[in-house]
Amino acid sequence: MSDELLVSVDGDVAVVELNRPPNNHLDEGLVGQLVDAVADLDVSPACRVIVLAARGRHFCGGADLGSDFADDKVASASRLYRRAAPLFEVRMPMIAAVHGTAVGGGLGLACAADFRVAEPSTRFVANFATLGFHQGFGLSVTLPELVGRQVATDLLLTARRVGGEEAVRVGLADRLAEPGQVRETAMAWARSIAAAAPLAVRSIRATLRGDLPQRVRRALEHELAEQAVLWQTRDSAEGIAASLERRRPTFEGR
Repeated sequence: MSDELLVSVDGDVAVVELNRPPNNHLDEGLVGQLVDAVADLDVSPACRVIVLAARGRHFCGGADLGSDFADDKVASASRLYRRAAPLFEVRMPMIAAVHGTAVGGGLGLACAADFRVAEPSTRFVANFATLGFHQGFGLSVTLPELVGRQVATDLLLTARRVGGEEAVRVGLADRLAEPGQVRETAMAWARSIAAAAPLAVRSIRATLRGDLPQRVRRALEHELAEQAVLWQTRDSAEGIAASLERRRPTFEGR
């Protein structure tokens, strides 16, 4: 494991921390490290709850569109999704401590957790439509599960930023921490879950999640197929270029 992912254990609670500041952009390597770390913790008798956190300015800025991702988007996304899928099969509860921004794939990562803690300045962004392509990272399943189909459709079609207070109101986040206290709030919540009977916690969680892992795997395949088509369009090229150049895109429907 590299220093881009940090793992520590505090009593019954493990903290898995992205350490690729300032934006903690995702790629296959980092996602693979994350999944492997969580899988190891999932079978550890010393751990009962996982807190997913990050260092730097933002929780996670999604995929780095200016990196190797630009060379072969379909192959890169396929590898990333294949590595990410087991994250949804973990039996242990996970709480995401979300500070700064969770955007694109970073939003997908936050939504892979059971719960999200935000602060007023936190921003959740499903920015795919303004990049000219389809959502990914299982958000086709997880986002409607959290906020309902209507709100999910709004967030995906407009790509608008959702602040911490609104996120709690619509169900995208579960608790609102005081400024600068996201991690502390998540840790306190994790300890309250860890104090319960661990076998019962896992059993209850599994019943409530039902076939979510299977639905996410099917969604990942569909998302990738849609992305493969849209990445070939002029609008997608324009959306990605505009994002990298920090300007407003001009879409033509081609």
